[in-house]
Amino acid sequence: MTSEELQKIIAAGLPCEHLDVSGDGRHWYATIVSSVFEGQRLIQRQQRVYATLGNRMQTDEVHALSMKTLTPAEWAAKNAA
Repeated sequence: MTSEELQKIIAAGLPCEHLDVSGDGRHWYATIVSSVFEGQRLIQRQQRVYATLGNRMQTDEVHALSMKTLTPAEWAAKNAA
């Protein structure tokens, strides 16, 4: 799995205003900005991202994924600082 492939999988299942994925092929880090996250707690946001991956976590196709999940407003505030 490449970072581009993982990014396409996430983007196909989740409308993203910003999406950045990096990693070494087993351990991944993603910054995901989506209006879908509005009103959701952190765990709900992460569950939504994991849902886009389907069984790829269980089959070890994606071994580990660390993520920042932000709403567009949170992203804008973070980048304004």
